[in-house]
Amino acid sequence: MPEPRAVLSIDFESFQHLPAYRTARGTLPPDAPDIGVSVADGLRARLAAHDAAATFFVVSDLAERHPDPLRRVADDGHEIASHTHTHPHLSDLTPAECAEELETSRATLERVTGADVTGFRAPSFDLPPDHFGRLADAGYEYDSSVVPCRSIPGWYGGEWSVRRPTSAAEIVPGAPASVAVLPVAVMPGLRLPLTGTWLRFFGVRYTLLGMRLLARQGITPVLYLHPWEFCDLPSVPGVPRRVYARTGAWMWRALDRLLGADFAFVTARAAAAGG
Repeated sequence: MPEPRAVLSIDFESFQHLPAYRTARGTLPPDAPDIGVSVADGLRARLAAHDAAATFFVVSDLAERHPDPLRRVADDGHEIASHTHTHPHLSDLTPAECAEELETSRATLERVTGADVTGFRAPSFDLPPDHFGRLADAGYEYDSSVVPCRSIPGWYGGEWSVRRPTSAAEIVPGAPASVAVLPVAVMPGLRLPLTGTWLRFFGVRYTLLGMRLLARQGITPVLYLHPWEFCDLPSVPGVPRRVYARTGAWMWRALDRLLGADFAFVTARAAAAGG
């Protein structure tokens, strides 16, 4: 039998883009590097070693400042998708500001990498009203910002129940059917995400178990990681301790175990299209 499919997505943002950093009482020096960009080539090497495809949801102001690593990602055949231009919470923006973030990000990523950018993921999975209509207007074809998890106080969750790819029109009345929705994976029953902070909290066995349970139901698990999680992070006053848990070397080992599992890793675009 063929291996079940999975999606490994990288929310390509820096440590400084984190809302937990932006609201902290401390800061890094103004000339500090964008923490996370330096791991791009290491991620490429790990993916190549496991013959895995991935999707990089990229904050496009990073692509402007650091074009070469992301060009190499695209040249390797990985998908480039959008994670906005400056990583704001979209619900904090006016409709015009939101449109500018969506349009600028897509145009910038296509110009910098030469890729055809059709996918989107919202920072913190924060969706404003008429989100899917705005994506359609900006030329996107699919979204991976829906997390069908339980409500997590102070975070997100509780809004969605869809677990399989579908059209936006099926989950939001009046939304365009032209935009596909690719939900992020959650643990069956427990209904907490399989990756992000939850991978670092609960460990690799938790994530692998959830992937296998979803695969038995015919669901392609969609995982997400961040490049800054693979770094030895600087201590910044006011950044919560949870941000630092099991970052650095632990995450590289976790990635190897995930990529070494009995799954065929495909792009988010392929999973959203069902192909």
